[in-house]
Amino acid sequence: MPCVLGLQMEGEAGRRPLGVFKCQLCALTAPYSYVGQKPPDTHSVVLLEESYVMKDPFTPDKDRFLVLGSRCSLCSRLVCVSPECSLFYSKRFCLPCVRDNMDAFPQEIRQDLEKRKAPSKRPASQPGSRTVIIVTWLLGALRRSEPRGWGC
Repeated sequence: MPCVLGLQMEGEAGRRPLGVFKCQLCALTAPYSYVGQKPPDTHSVVLLEESYVMKDPFTPDKDRFLVLGSRCSLCSRLVCVSPECSLFYSKRFCLPCVRDNMDAFPQEIRQDLEKRKAPSKRPASQPGSRTVIIVTWLLGALRRSEPRGWGC
């Protein structure tokens, strides 16, 4: 029986990053493998914005991916998809631009932003969205560095 980890690592070898995505608001960094609206190896997926994308390191499925972020449609800042940094409302907007142009957004968006200003009720032990992305990337890096057949 072939080693599952070895098979995953072979798939990982073809997923070389094009560069490193860096959010200009929270400084999140992660390697990306594609920029655009139609990630490779996806059959019918078309993203609503030009996005920085990485392959999902938790699955060998080629059609699985994670959207890291995109550019703010007003100021062109590179921002991650974290609710602390940006929102998508027909286009991507960084939160500073949203706050500067609050009157241009519908009431529902303004109410959502008011909720975001409130202190988080998430327990300190529960990871935030940036933590999940960082852990995802680290696990992928660890998988690539393990010797073939390890743990089989």
